[in-house]
Amino acid sequence: MAAKALLIIDMQAGSFTPSTPRYESDIVIEKINQLTTIFRAKSNPGIFIRHDGSREGCYIPGTDDWQILPELNQLPGDLYVEKTINDSFYQSELQSTLQKLGANDLYFVGCATDFCFDTTVKSALGKDYNVTVVKDGHTTADRPFANAKTLIDHYNWLWSELTPAAYPLKVATCLEIIESAMK
Repeated sequence: MAAKALLIIDMQAGSFTPSTPRYESDIVIEKINQLTTIFRAKSNPGIFIRHDGSREGCYIPGTDDWQILPELNQLPGDLYVEKTINDSFYQSELQSTLQKLGANDLYFVGCATDFCFDTTVKSALGKDYNVTVVKDGHTTADRPFANAKTLIDHYNWLWSELTPAAYPLKVATCLEIIESAMK
């Protein structure tokens, strides 16, 4: 059973178009691919979480926008979980999937730092998972009152300062995680 899992949140084609630019998306995609390779080599799964936005009329299952970015390395046997709100745990199969895998150490990468990503990180803490946010492995877009880089920096700081229920939340770079995996 896997003790660790990489949660890859909302890295869907519809969020990465010329009209929806994301901060340093190429770098984030590269880091996610590096981490999925390391996790697979250690027999730890990557779980791709997709937003089903049928209620909002977007990211409808089966459409191009709903698909995981083709630049991300996906293999047969990869795990996928569908969600319908910002919290990836809410009325989804995420928690039962993690329990079946025996995964309690969760590593977070993905999109929408200030929406689905943040909500899922905090939800995992409240469920007593051991959480590591990959500091340079998530992205977002500019918002009306803050640019994407400011939001990413703010949330990385915020997560590092949270008081979790069971385990201290870690914020680490992709390189730090890769180096610790090689030990």
